Amino acid sequence: MLQVIGAGMPRTGTASMKAALEQLGFGPCHHMYEVIQHPEQARRWSGVLTDDPVDWEYLFEGYRSAVDWPGSYFWRELVTAYPDAKVILTRRDPQRWYASCKNTIFEFCAATARGDAPPLSPEHGEFQMKVLDRLFRTSFGAGMADFPAEEPSIAGFERNNAAAIATVPADRLLIYEPGDGWEPLCEFLGVPVPADTPYPHLNEGAEMRRMLQEARSKGTIPSPFGSAS
Repeated sequence: MLQVIGAGMPRTGTASMKAALEQLGFGPCHHMYEVIQHPEQARRWSGVLTDDPVDWEYLFEGYRSAVDWPGSYFWRELVTAYPDAKVILTRRDPQRWYASCKNTIFEFCAATARGDAPPLSPEHGEFQMKVLDRLFRTSFGAGMADFPAEEPSIAGFERNNAAAIATVPADRLLIYEPGDGWEPLCEFLGVPVPADTPYPHLNEGAEMRRMLQEARSKGTIPSPFGSAS
């Protein structure tokens, strides 16, 4: 059962947040990397937009927290489904966010959608077609193959953040930005600050590009978190 729900967009420090939550005892933490690394995850999530009702317990089976897409796209539904869960909105400067997306996930997804790079598996291809392209269109105003432009993408980014702040009760919501460190996160979750351990900083833009290039060439993607959870 989820105890922590991420409401932030991808490329807002979600990889670091995943590592931090797992270190604090809220793992395993679901992240897009779970879907990328495991075809079974891609298969499970392929019906999320058509299943009625959605079986959230099935999608998050074995996980105690979730950040990044696809989970964070559905933060509204998850806030209702898990009324006792805390909510973390990761955010960053909008222009820096778009530049990071443009050079990583937008580039990789556009190449895959155009057929320049095959999907990692048939299950991933189905997930991209049925789910990820729809998430792109509703959030950024363009499909995966169309390479979302800056203005509508930033508008979608800011719309998501504003909705989370307006919707989630203040006592359930933490707004977290890069550089905030352990203290606000640990206070919000009611756990001690790790002694002599810096807050994790993972999955920076250059590392993300390296991993995506490896995915293209080898048909798989390495985990920045060590062994897959």
